[in-house]
Amino acid sequence: MTHGKARPAREWAAERLFRPLAARLVPPLARRGVNPLHVVLTHTALGLLAAGLLRRGHRVSPALLLQVKTLLDNLDGQLARATGQTTETGRYLDSEGDLLVNAAVLTALAGRWGLGLTLLQSLILSVDYLWERDHRAARGEVFRDPPAQVGDDPRVLAALKLVYALYFTPQERVLGALFERRLRAAAGGNPTGADRRAYTPRAINRVAVNLGLSTQLLALGVCLLAGRPRLYLWSLPAQAALLLGAQRWREGQVVAARTQTPA
Repeated sequence: MTHGKARPAREWAAERLFRPLAARLVPPLARRGVNPLHVVLTHTALGLLAAGLLRRGHRVSPALLLQVKTLLDNLDGQLARATGQTTETGRYLDSEGDLLVNAAVLTALAGRWGLGLTLLQSLILSVDYLWERDHRAARGEVFRDPPAQVGDDPRVLAALKLVYALYFTPQERVLGALFERRLRAAAGGNPTGADRRAYTPRAINRVAVNLGLSTQLLALGVCLLAGRPRLYLWSLPAQAALLLGAQRWREGQVVAARTQTPA
């Protein structure tokens, strides 16, 4: 039995490499009562260790540590869903742990440019989140199932929500507003349900999801092993350009659908 979230598109690196390996670890860890939050903290610590080694000039060990980190990052959600331990705390902690690791790794690689690249990477990952959300909303689907457990520590959860509100929420609002404006422009006014479905085809989800974090860290690991870490850094603007092209294409889909619809 698999424990995965149905998505409009799948990330190749996660689905073909990391998730199948992680799924093998779910039964023994579930039997031992391992808390998914501990898995989140472990993979965050491994990512920070990798960043520290990068600062010291290491390449092979950080590359391998980042792949272990990615494996565990694919494990925590599967374990939580398999054992009915999904929580709000876990969701926020996972996102913010990933952000901390990404910032540390990119700063180790790019110095003072690292925080700017972290923001660019966050925007790329936010596009995947928003495009899936909008795809589901256009079709009346549930975006995220509610947590199976309640009773989170209110102080911890409040702190995590504050960090999310300060860093992620502004990105989501700016990008979400931009995408909505572009939809209205393509539709020539108030978009219909058909316009929203044309604007959110699976094709754009396939593009965005394959720029997800599993792919990011796999690509970085390959570049580190090849001795070309800057190749990964230069890929981030290229990824942004790819998403911009996908955005222009989906605007054209709305225009094309309206043209083909009889008056």
